[in-house]
Amino acid sequence: MPKRQIVILATLLALTAVTASAQTHLYRCKDSNGRPYFTDRPPIECTGKELDELSPQGIVVKKREAALTPEQYAAREAEEKRKKQEAVEAKEENRLNQALLSTYSSVKDIDDSWQRALKQPRQALKDMEKRIDEAHQRAKKLASDKEFYANKPLPKTLMDDIKNNEIDLKNRQDALAAKKKEISEINAKYDEDKQRYLKLTGAKPKAAASAQN
Repeated sequence: MPKRQIVILATLLALTAVTASAQTHLYRCKDSNGRPYFTDRPPIECTGKELDELSPQGIVVKKREAALTPEQYAAREAEEKRKKQEAVEAKEENRLNQALLSTYSSVKDIDDSWQRALKQPRQALKDMEKRIDEAHQRAKKLASDKEFYANKPLPKTLMDDIKNNEIDLKNRQDALAAKKKEISEINAKYDEDKQRYLKLTGAKPKAAASAQN
């Protein structure tokens, strides 16, 4: 092929490529006044605005969102964060539901486990109440002994006994409150498990009585 023909052919191919390139890049947007633009390159009037890239057939092949204001950006960030948190919570709830269903086979199974969990704390509570009652009895006796020395200096041993009994009583009362809180938390945990199990399985609430207290 002659050199002149090669040059002509190359030029025609280049022009064809440029024309094709131009045809595949058509942009559509609106400026701040709502005026539409259709151009072969993103117009400066639409900087920061929503912009569509169109195919030669006028089909949107790519869309660029309008630039967000600081408020819009903050709102979008908050919404994305909320959706992520909801997804995490939903995943955790599903995990808990599956664990619950694999742990218990019936409502009665939950109630039996509930009773077992309360057995030791209940016994400990009774023992604490008994010791607190004993501490109150000691306090009454020590108060009676103190009256004997109404007009006399109290013996150091009696003063120490009164003080130690007050400390012991306070400690036992704190321990009693902590044990009651433990029992309350056990009841809350099993009651929640039971209600969730009923909801998941559709079992009847009357299938078993509550095990709390």
